[in-house]
Amino acid sequence: MRILGIDPGIAIVGFGFIDKAGSKVTPVQYGCIQTEAHTPDEERLLHVYEAMLQLIDKYKPDSVAFEKLFFNRNVTTAMSVSQARGVLILAATQRGLPIAEYTPMQVKQAVVGYGKAEKKQVQEMVRMYLKLQAVPKPDDVADALAVAICHAHSYTLNSKINEVLRK
Repeated sequence: MRILGIDPGIAIVGFGFIDKAGSKVTPVQYGCIQTEAHTPDEERLLHVYEAMLQLIDKYKPDSVAFEKLFFNRNVTTAMSVSQARGVLILAATQRGLPIAEYTPMQVKQAVVGYGKAEKKQVQEMVRMYLKLQAVPKPDDVADALAVAICHAHSYTLNSKINEVLRK
């Protein structure tokens, strides 16, 4: 199973593709989509949308996992990131991919084992879990991989629960 984890943003969209086979999880490709500051939002959104379609078409994930947005201060940033998230969901939906969402606390719990873990702890666990030489940069990329890992764990658990319920 191939999973695409996404950390949505308007300036930087972190993405991470991982393969899950049994209990083994391996990185496939990861990076970020960046847009230029001072560019009109509609152009930035188009760039994010088109770049995501290209990535989906190239790496062919079976499902997509997003980090749920959480904002407590800057409403302007929240609006821009929400719009970017919308075009990312649209790209995945147009390709017929199932979508899952996880809160930052759920991601931290799945990756570190503690829902209030620090960002550095999550990044280091992503590096160790995927056997990477260094923590992926920028932070958005490590966050996207953490979301993908969270989905890999949750998908396995949810599959087992559904299997039991079907019996």
